[in-house]
Amino acid sequence: MRESVEYSFRSVWWLPTALPERVFDAIVDLEAYPRWWPDVQSVRQVDDDTARIVCRSRLPYRIVVAMHREQQDAEGLRVRVRLSGDLDGVLAGAIRADAGGTTLEITQHVRARKPLLRRLDVVARPFFRANHAWMMRRGHHGLAGYLA
Repeated sequence: MRESVEYSFRSVWWLPTALPERVFDAIVDLEAYPRWWPDVQSVRQVDDDTARIVCRSRLPYRIVVAMHREQQDAEGLRVRVRLSGDLDGVLAGAIRADAGGTTLEITQHVRARKPLLRRLDVVARPFFRANHAWMMRRGHHGLAGYLA
């Protein structure tokens, strides 16, 4: 089994007609994610700065992570969380007004800790990346509908 399996992702979501402040409020309200993001199965608040999130997309496995808030800047429209659990690393979001709507840029730098992901990385990495892209598209679509 590979000791260290790392992934970096960048997604850009354009949300027409949504105000930046509404996008910020939606992405920091983790408990609402299951209402608009089909791949987020559950969110449980652990403490004021940490939530446990369970996700499952197309492939037959779940990802369970704790998201610990490191930065939540409503004025600068930026968020950053530390991930631990099946994935360890950082997830960040930057929001800006753009062309009659709002752009949300999401960057993720993670190390897979889930044994299945580490064991199958050499042969399944393209499927894991495609699964992530599918999940992000569904999140983008869900958030756009939620904010409309």
